[in-house]
Amino acid sequence: MQSYWYIACQSTELREKPLSVTILAHPLVVFRSVNNTIAALEDRCAHRNAPLSKGTVCQGQLECPYHGWGYGSNGGVTKIPALSETAPISENLCVKSYLCVEQDGYVWVCLAPTAARERPLEFPHLGQPGWTSFRMKTRFHAPVDACLENFLDCPHATYVHRLWFRTPTAKPVKAVVRSLEDGAVAEYFEEPREGSLVWWLLSRKRSQMQHSDRFIAPATSRVDYIFNDQRHYIITSSCTPIHDTLTEVYTVITFRFGRIGWLVRLFFEPLSRLIIQQDVKMLAMQQANIERFGGASYKFIAADLLAPYIAKWRTSLKTGSLPPPAGMEHQVDMRL
Repeated sequence: MQSYWYIACQSTELREKPLSVTILAHPLVVFRSVNNTIAALEDRCAHRNAPLSKGTVCQGQLECPYHGWGYGSNGGVTKIPALSETAPISENLCVKSYLCVEQDGYVWVCLAPTAARERPLEFPHLGQPGWTSFRMKTRFHAPVDACLENFLDCPHATYVHRLWFRTPTAKPVKAVVRSLEDGAVAEYFEEPREGSLVWWLLSRKRSQMQHSDRFIAPATSRVDYIFNDQRHYIITSSCTPIHDTLTEVYTVITFRFGRIGWLVRLFFEPLSRLIIQQDVKMLAMQQANIERFGGASYKFIAADLLAPYIAKWRTSLKTGSLPPPAGMEHQVDMRL
């Protein structure tokens, strides 16, 4: 899991001061170094273990708040105020540094010396002409697996988001699930839209909809709603595990609605924030109950389209075993 890219923060969150973040239970400090480049270090001074995130950035160097030790972007100590200027500084005086990159308005960090991918996954159509986007940052008191399953699970929406996003119609829906080289995708056919405020506002009644849910290992979900009138909505969520049961989710919603996209955003964004808070509440209840019983006990059914792939992929990455092979396909008849 450590060899993948995870979002540490939004670029706008990182200004003059260093920022404390935790990824996979690793406390880190990120800051802007020389020439405004991003650096990520272990968040403790090599001298007396003070948190470097409580320090300051001076001329591109991170300064410890305890004794003023300075650190460069590679984690090496650059100054020790208590010593004379001519005193040599041992190369052993350093803290661990991490791979980091700034992309799509986010700061990404990889905890391993070599990343599984050269660059993080890009958010689709972000900043492209004709597309409107907005971002959400949401903390879930739940593990990454539960968040991903929730984002890619249609049946829960008819109850958790009743009337807002879906309403139970009990209509038959055909779904086709395919395994991919980096995860799995589910495509839905003849999906009902009635009784939903979201689709009443964002789609024409007689337009045809193509809907797919995709899991991209290890921690990304992508949902596409494509209409035959050129409207297209994409919801991409990148999950950053803080620790086993706490996840920071960075969501980008990008859509194509023509010239009035900016106007659509005025009500689409607050509506999206309301809906995701319903998921926050439900997953917190689920996690609290799992802890109450001392552990989880899951049962999988055919309608849990992508949940088995999420579980198998993430287990394979943790254990080093083989993930599900690409090219498998099966059909599921379900009701929504």
